[in-house]
Amino acid sequence: MAEFVTLEVSEGIGTIRLARPPMNALNRQVQDELRAAAHQATVDSDVKAVIVYGGEKVFAAGADIKEMAEMDFARISDVVADMQTAIAAVSEIPKPTVAAITGYALGGGLEVALSADRRIAGDNVKVGVPEILLGIIPGGGGTQRLARLIGPAKAKDMVFTGRFVGVDEAHDMGLIDEVVAPDDVYDAARAWASQFTGAAGRALAAAKAAIDEGLDADLNTGLKIEQHLFASLFATKDRTIGMESFIANGPGKAQFTGE
Repeated sequence: MAEFVTLEVSEGIGTIRLARPPMNALNRQVQDELRAAAHQATVDSDVKAVIVYGGEKVFAAGADIKEMAEMDFARISDVVADMQTAIAAVSEIPKPTVAAITGYALGGGLEVALSADRRIAGDNVKVGVPEILLGIIPGGGGTQRLARLIGPAKAKDMVFTGRFVGVDEAHDMGLIDEVVAPDDVYDAARAWASQFTGAAGRALAAAKAAIDEGLDADLNTGLKIEQHLFASLFATKDRTIGMESFIANGPGKAQFTGE
């Protein structure tokens, strides 16, 4: 049974909960359990959307530096690849995902948040990638996902300086999507996720795949990806349900089954 990362499912929403006090440092065990929780959220048909949450006080304040400091080049070469796959497991969940950020999301913690589709934060949150202050760089996808999200110039400023970024600036640059009162972070994330509990799940998965895979390709390749995924949905029951409902009752009234 997982010690630090769990998946709690309620009313169609899965909450991946990080709980390694005091700061949810991402040691190797946390990474392994995060990967397992993401896989569980992927295969559990009762989960329609996912929240990643570190609790009321902190999201996650980075990797476990004490653990990492003991590693040499050969060891860290294996470990960093494993860390990337653990964090990427969140981005690969084929369902809408949202990071509910409280306190701090730093280093590996921010990299986990970047793997979600959306980020909701309390108005007192600080985010950053301070690895440069340790003589290293982000290794869990931070240099890549951050640059794709906010552009290379802003990403380089954050990575080069290692500075903590306040929530207003993070929102202005598109790193944070929604800012709420600190006590309302989880509820706001749950409100967003609840939109999808009765949605056409296979269409949502296709939409997510089209956007994510298309961003890693040129426009023509992206259009071909979209074309294939669009056509594939005509093999689903939800497509039939959706179109028949639209013809009979207008938009927004279909009762999807997820098939």
